Amino acid sequence: MARLETGDTAPEFTLPDQDGNDVSLADFRGSGLVIFFYPAAMTPGCTKEACDFRDSLEPLKQAGYAVVGISPDSPEKLSEFVQQESLTYPLLSDPDKKVLEAYGAYGEKKLYGKTVVGVIRSTIVLDGEGKVELARYNIKATGHVASLSKALKIAA
Repeated sequence: MARLETGDTAPEFTLPDQDGNDVSLADFRGSGLVIFFYPAAMTPGCTKEACDFRDSLEPLKQAGYAVVGISPDSPEKLSEFVQQESLTYPLLSDPDKKVLEAYGAYGEKKLYGKTVVGVIRSTIVLDGEGKVELARYNIKATGHVASLSKALKIAA
């Protein structure tokens, strides 16, 4: 499984958001983009991470970054998640996991001491040209956004 590294060109994608509208990587050209990949909407860790991004969105925006979340969930489930948690950024649906795989966010991982295949909680930060500024894999949901903000030198 290939993982992205600083300086790599991010793979292009077009995926439906929580409202069924197509969202493409090209839509974010000219601004930074934080893409976080998470296993499943409405689970404790993913909810914590999604809410942390929601609560940190303004400082990220001020620093020139948009935020999107990507999971294998259906647009319908994502819509429910957005409403339930008052999320203020797009969530994208990747049920066939092609984008997750292209970004290195799907494959073998350890879960409770066992090796399983699934979504690897990951965050990729892109510059306005679609180049990788920062790539983090196998991250913890709790405290991740604060760590990311620190790495990007963004005051929370």
